[in-house]
Amino acid sequence: MGMSQAMVKIQQLHGGMVGMGMIFEETYRPFFENAYQHGIHDSRTGIISLDIAAVASRTGKRAAQYKESAGDRINDFTSYVEPDSMQQLLAHDIDFVCVATPDDRHFDAAMAAIAAGKHVLIEKPSVLSLQELDQLIAAAQSAGVICKVVYHKLFDPDHKKLRTLVHDNILQHVNNGYCTLLEPKEISGAQFAEWIQGRNPGTYVAVHYIKLIDFTFGGKLKSVSCTGQRGLVGEAHGNTWDSVQLQMIYEYEGGREAAFDIHTSWVTPDNFPGYVEQEVQFRFDNGVWNGHSRKRGVECTVEEKTPHIMKNSMNNHYNGTFVEPNGRRSQRGYGIEVLEQFAREVAFVKNSAGPDDQALRLKEIQALNYNDISADRQTVATVQAMEAILDEHAAGNPNCIVNVNDPQGGLVMYSLGVREGKVLYDGQV
Repeated sequence: MGMSQAMVKIQQLHGGMVGMGMIFEETYRPFFENAYQHGIHDSRTGIISLDIAAVASRTGKRAAQYKESAGDRINDFTSYVEPDSMQQLLAHDIDFVCVATPDDRHFDAAMAAIAAGKHVLIEKPSVLSLQELDQLIAAAQSAGVICKVVYHKLFDPDHKKLRTLVHDNILQHVNNGYCTLLEPKEISGAQFAEWIQGRNPGTYVAVHYIKLIDFTFGGKLKSVSCTGQRGLVGEAHGNTWDSVQLQMIYEYEGGREAAFDIHTSWVTPDNFPGYVEQEVQFRFDNGVWNGHSRKRGVECTVEEKTPHIMKNSMNNHYNGTFVEPNGRRSQRGYGIEVLEQFAREVAFVKNSAGPDDQALRLKEIQALNYNDISADRQTVATVQAMEAILDEHAAGNPNCIVNVNDPQGGLVMYSLGVREGKVLYDGQV
């Protein structure tokens, strides 16, 4: 062993994966492959050698297909299937668990992992109610583990620049904002068809922008309202939504308020030229910020490939496959970077010198409000309010509004013309 190798500190981490669907394929797969082949560098811990030790899924079919196709790009992991796949996974030698199941299954998986003393990373939204969030926060604190949420849009260089300008008081006091994220029909009709019934695209993707707004501008959430459309991926009067239009009101210092509108859909035509349509505009006292995911990128047309097999526009910042100048193939982007950062946080806590040092390190990592479960309150509050409003709409009572930290409770839903509200959450948000 050469001197340079002898001086490099290597820390081993074993990861567990719950869910092997589209999200795994897009970001977790290249994350684990990159880490397995090249390691992850961190100045405070050295080289992190990381593998995917075990996975849990319902049938194991996708796991088997992935293992066969990946070959030596990934280690020989163990695949656990139902019944009791989660407990089998947790009995394996793993340091952390990544939860990428449908959103209404996040809570049980995360709670089981925390109870087993594992660090946890949950896909957004973390959970669907503040009641569940309270339990997760308390469990993670009691167990002394990290519990984080994946908000990869905070790592988008454009959004980081926006926050920098706000942080440095160059863009002053947000007045209002508009965000849109539209996905093709294949999302709701094929890739997520198994769990789409009774769900909505607002919970699935608006949460990215909810967190972006909450993290970038701060402030106090005051109220939530929304409406939506049905009839394409479900019955016209059912509880499965094609598109959702959400509005949040935030209050800032001095009592000034700002309204944010977030429009989401998963029924955009499949021949749309981009994978998704994402656009934001934020107005300030002294400026305007505009961002568009496709217009910032490139356009490419290939005969008999675009726009179905291959899209005309692509987001190479989020997740791109490349042949590097040195000839090596790579896959990278902010969708993978956010997972690597979680691995660094786990390694930092695990590398503690002793119990006292570990407590200090855990406190430092839990104070990171861009991804810690404890900083997810206003985001989860918005999701819970939106789902309750849509449920009430489907039941024949549209146009409700949810007030936050109302005299009656933390989340209180009011119907038009009805004085008494329905308490969704009685604690303070």
